[in-house]
Amino acid sequence: MAKDMRVALLLDFYGELLTDKQRESLEYYYNDDLSLGEIGANLGISRQGVRDNIKRAEGILFEMEQKLGLAAKFTRIREGLHIIRESVDIIDEKNIKVYRSKDINESIKVILAELEKLGDLNEDKE
Repeated sequence: MAKDMRVALLLDFYGELLTDKQRESLEYYYNDDLSLGEIGANLGISRQGVRDNIKRAEGILFEMEQKLGLAAKFTRIREGLHIIRESVDIIDEKNIKVYRSKDINESIKVILAELEKLGDLNEDKE
């Protein structure tokens, strides 16, 4: 069974909509990289039961994303924050080399503080 790694992101957004066994099956499969047999042993169900849980749960997650689009919106926002951060770095570098403006420097600090509040890109750096 080929893994679609988008499921791990969708699980973060919509995992609570799944049954406990569906959610646990996906977490073991995508996050812990366990085999179907290992997951079945952990959950006390057959390998086929695990496969069925995973396929059903994936379908639910993709359907929810199609209807709500939360993961796609999150990804677009995260990409936008990354672009803003890169642009701020360019402005800061230009300000240091050319303008030496205290106003620009203060504005950069405000923008960086707001980016930090929004989560910035710390998880991208890991």
